[in-house]
Amino acid sequence: MPSTALPPDARPALVLLHSSMSSRAQWSDLIAQQTSRFRCIAVDLLGYGKSPFPADIGAAFSLAHEADAVNAALAAHLDPAEPFHLVGHSYGGATALRIARQMPARVLSLALFEPVAFHLLPADDAARMEIEAVVADIMRADTAHDATRLFIDYWNRPGVFASLPAVQQDKLSGQIAKVKLDFQALLGEPATLADLAALDMPALVLYGLNSPASTRRLAERLAAALPNAGALQTKGGHMAPISHAAVVNAALADFLQGAEVGSPA
Repeated sequence: MPSTALPPDARPALVLLHSSMSSRAQWSDLIAQQTSRFRCIAVDLLGYGKSPFPADIGAAFSLAHEADAVNAALAAHLDPAEPFHLVGHSYGGATALRIARQMPARVLSLALFEPVAFHLLPADDAARMEIEAVVADIMRADTAHDATRLFIDYWNRPGVFASLPAVQQDKLSGQIAKVKLDFQALLGEPATLADLAALDMPALVLYGLNSPASTRRLAERLAAALPNAGALQTKGGHMAPISHAAVVNAALADFLQGAEVGSPA
């Protein structure tokens, strides 16, 4: 059977954005599987992996700052007008939506696993009110350790943080300051579901069977708002791209193959 691998210079670009308290390494399995077909570019979001913590921004931090940092990183890999496929998980998914709105002509396809873009929902939506209550608890927690416990247990299940080794608890707690900025950026973004009407590239919104009701509801609303989107439920919860990577990566691979077949030559 002939190889389906493309010459390195002919492969389309695939940009991958990770969740909060993670890094570009979360996509290593997907990259290994797709490197023959795509030039995979996984970016560390600000304050994670090898990317610096956002400096001198404070209360003004927004998704625009995050998107600008991603675009600056991409400039080292892509020509200024070069198109790319875009995948994002959680906070990385919300950042991907911001990037797609900024440069829709360059985004060939958009695949999102539970983007936490709660700003898209009206203030009285149950999903938005649920996450705003969680954020309020995190913000008023007495210690970074307590705030991190609330964050980890919400996205997984109660008791998960306590079950982790102390060294891992400390590492995660060291990232909670950026998580707070992430939430600030998410809830401060002015976009609404109506603003997504112009994003007519092929899109897929994935969500986990065991995820919180807030992200499942948002995923359903988002899939309905994007003009050319489908929705897909997978095994696992909000962190399924890590905990159930084989399942999620297979779904992403199928979507990307279809999107690439439909891309203009």
